[in-house]
Amino acid sequence: MNKTIYIAAGCFWGGEKYFSLIHGVLSTKVGYANGTTSNPTYEEVCHNNTGHAETVEIQYDDSILPLEKLLRLYYEVIDPTSVNKQGGDQGIQYRTGIYYIDEADLEIIKPSLEELAKKYDKPIAIEVKQLLHFYDAEEYHQKYLDKNPSGYCHIGQCAFDSAKNA
Repeated sequence: MNKTIYIAAGCFWGGEKYFSLIHGVLSTKVGYANGTTSNPTYEEVCHNNTGHAETVEIQYDDSILPLEKLLRLYYEVIDPTSVNKQGGDQGIQYRTGIYYIDEADLEIIKPSLEELAKKYDKPIAIEVKQLLHFYDAEEYHQKYLDKNPSGYCHIGQCAFDSAKNA
């Protein structure tokens, strides 16, 4: 069955590239989630207090890629204890988060985070909330690293390579 989940992993360029390479992911799109303004621009998200997170919309086939596996792969490319920061990017828009549209996904998300927490001494900082709003990012952000292969990314090439084999 095809499902959709929204994941914030810091800068959305790398998150989109990473998730798009995983077998079972049908499509990805970058945008801004769960903020306080309508139709924000990148400039507004970066410089104003809009509350939006840079987020990747992931459509996937859960018969090929169960949510449990997708979340495990997500945890491999973030620092789940970092607050509002991933790699060199810092600010509320770079927070980590899992935004669901299907309440049943919580039955998978919560135990997954509990298991993840056992691996760390610091608290897990991944925000888990129902998706309230998602606004597509500007076109130049879509598939950014495909268009700009040498663009900045906090997710390393080895992670992209392993995503292809996940």
